[in-house]
Amino acid sequence: MSQKKIKEIFIGSNNKGKLKEIVDLLPKRLKISSNLDYKIPSPKETGTTFEQNSFLKAKYFSKKTNKISMSDDSGIEIDILDKKPGVYSADWAGKKRNFNIAIKKVYQEIFKKDKNWKKKKIKARFICVLTIFWPDGKFVSRRGKIEGQISNSKKGVNGFGYDPIFIPKGRKLTFGELDPKKKYKIDHRFNAFKKIKKFF
Repeated sequence: MSQKKIKEIFIGSNNKGKLKEIVDLLPKRLKISSNLDYKIPSPKETGTTFEQNSFLKAKYFSKKTNKISMSDDSGIEIDILDKKPGVYSADWAGKKRNFNIAIKKVYQEIFKKDKNWKKKKIKARFICVLTIFWPDGKFVSRRGKIEGQISNSKKGVNGFGYDPIFIPKGRKLTFGELDPKKKYKIDHRFNAFKKIKKFF
């Protein structure tokens, strides 16, 4: 693997929340471009694992831009739902990616499994796989995760996606209630990035 430090990168994502978080993690000296500059539609995510989808996106955007590209695939796994929604976390939000719909569905599905679930600890985790893809075909993928549980109700307005219903282990607040700067230092994306940052 080439250890030449990356000086310029394209972030392949059309999710503004993810984009902001990834940009905040990257070194400030980097020249960063993204879909906000290029308006490239996202590819179909046909993978059945976070690794496959992350790789598929990074490769696609690298080929489209001829730049070193980084993509993220992430989602939430809920144990009582047999680790669903998992890789389909965004799909649960429908075509318009309305996560109020997705969160409602999560609560409905948990209720179907256990009507007394609010009195119990519903284990869940966020998973993120980051892939860097070089135009010469080299790539590297790393996985990060954070364990926690599902909140009884939606709390907080920070973050995006399922953040308002996820309480990280050892905390009392949801990701939606946490200060974004604190969240960035503990979450699944940060944990994946720690394993990949040597390339920068």
